[in-house]
This record gives sequence, structure tokens and C-alpha cells, in this order.
Amino acid sequence: MKETAELCGINKRIAFHTARHTCATTIALSNDIPMESVAKLLGHKNIRTTQLYARITDMKLNADMELLEEKLTGIRFK
Repeated sequence: MKETAELCGINKRIAFHTARHTCATTIALSNDIPMESVAKLLGHKNIRTTQLYARITDMKLNADMELLEEKLTGIRFK
């Protein structure tokens, strides 16, 4: 991960823990993988542990709200 960070011009310490956060938030949740599946992927027995790693981003929340509005009104956005 250190070499990848250097290639990308990231000048901060990147740890295994950072990779788990990125996997949970950016890769999984942002692509509509349910929190329960993310928990299993990360090997967590308790979903509360997963919630420490996975954060709901503003972009994900906005997309979810648009989907809900579409379901409620039948109007498709974008």
C-alpha cells in the first residue's frame, strides 16, 4: 500500500486499517452493497463494528434519497 500511495502522490501514512475503511465505504456501500454484506466481507460478527469502518457519504445519501423519491412519485431523475 505504501508503494501505491507514493505512485498516487499521497503523502500520508496509509495503513491496512485505511484500506478497510476505503473498501467498506468507497467500494462497497457506495455501490449499494448492504451493510450486512459489508460486515460479512470484513469478517465482523457484530454490525456495530462494521459501522465504525463504513461511513455513509453525502453522495450515497443523496443517491438513496433520489431513489426513494423516484419510488414514491414515479419520476425518474437524471
